[in-house]
Amino acid sequence: MGFVRIRNVLLFSLFLLSAIAFLDRTNVSIAGPQISREYGLDNVHLGWVFSAFLIGYALFQVPAGWLAVRFGPQRTMAAGVLWWGVFTALTAAVSAKLSYAMLLLIAIRFGLGIGEAVVYPAANQFVARWIPQRERGRANGWIFAGVGAGAGLTPPALAAIIHAYGWRTSFWVCAVVGTCAGIGWYVLSRDTPERHPWVSWLELAEIGRGSARRAVDAPRPKLRWQLLVKSRSLRLLALAYFCFGYVAWIFFSWFYLYMAQARGVDLRSSAFYAMLPFLAMTICCLLGGAVNDSIANRYGVWWGRCGIGVLSMGITAVLLAVGSVASDARTAGWVLAAGAGALYLSQSGFWSATADIGGEHAGVVAGVMNFGAQVGGAVTASLTPWIAAHSSWTAAFVTAAVLAMVGAVAWGFVNPLESIAPAEDQQLTREDTALYGTR
Repeated sequence: MGFVRIRNVLLFSLFLLSAIAFLDRTNVSIAGPQISREYGLDNVHLGWVFSAFLIGYALFQVPAGWLAVRFGPQRTMAAGVLWWGVFTALTAAVSAKLSYAMLLLIAIRFGLGIGEAVVYPAANQFVARWIPQRERGRANGWIFAGVGAGAGLTPPALAAIIHAYGWRTSFWVCAVVGTCAGIGWYVLSRDTPERHPWVSWLELAEIGRGSARRAVDAPRPKLRWQLLVKSRSLRLLALAYFCFGYVAWIFFSWFYLYMAQARGVDLRSSAFYAMLPFLAMTICCLLGGAVNDSIANRYGVWWGRCGIGVLSMGITAVLLAVGSVASDARTAGWVLAAGAGALYLSQSGFWSATADIGGEHAGVVAGVMNFGAQVGGAVTASLTPWIAAHSSWTAAFVTAAVLAMVGAVAWGFVNPLESIAPAEDQQLTREDTALYGTR
């Protein structure tokens, strides 16, 4: 088209914010061995610290979505990023000499979870307002590729900082990076394309139909909570995302320690293997987003969103089961990493479906769905080490495989065209999705 699309610039900014978010939430896992020694924590008690973040994150998903709808993605995202920068710094400030140090760590990680809760509901609100439906798979693929990029870069980068300067320095670095990113987002972004001074009339015409946009001064439609509660597809998405979150957080919380403790891999090699799942996530997020849009355009929205979800989570279940019983560490590391990648083929489908269903209220709908994932993550953060201690790591990964299969089944019954939007917004969606076809 010969011009810069500002929505793509902002999508790349969200990719960076997503990467930083996962840098700030997985740093505690990489620093886990040092934190355990300093504070005298075993894996179960360290799991409580991991779970505290996820509980705070889960509980504030719906409020975060409401804030994104009420105040817009620009201010909501910036405030959340600055919040989590502060709480990341506070984590490093807790002295091991305090008798209540573990409780303080739990409280701070809970607070960090509250701040990070805004990230993806606000990003989804941005997608609903800025991105036509025909581009949402690709857009969400880029946003969630940041998950793999941030978490993938965390092990080697933070391991190097921890080795040279100690684990607390790594948290200070994360806090500074997050604060700078929050300020940058606030300066660069706007809530709607009409408000952005750099958006050309050509881009406004491109965005056109298929995004949940209203006139700048138009009254905001009220959220019909009863439709939210009654939405069968949203309930199924939340269930599938619970299963997704349970599996994903094994990699975010425990994979590094699994390779070090269960597979006997040294610190440097553990950092390498811990990076593999997240590189696979990054690649598969981008691939899944592109395939999502391509299939949806050609065969219909259900096949682009849900069909990929069924396939990816089914493959994930198989790879987790096979990788967990591999005889050597190298094979286990690669196969389990492939399972993480397969899981993230479905990521853009989840978030595209909530934007489709939610319309102007996409932030709240996304918050409801993401609540399921974070509950799953909180469960796995504490349950996985318990299963490993009382049975085996193989049993822990097989449990995750079973849940991945449950998620695949749930995806099969989702209808991404089931909208809770007002009637006039549904008409716009129907016009735009005529390009897609139906299930």
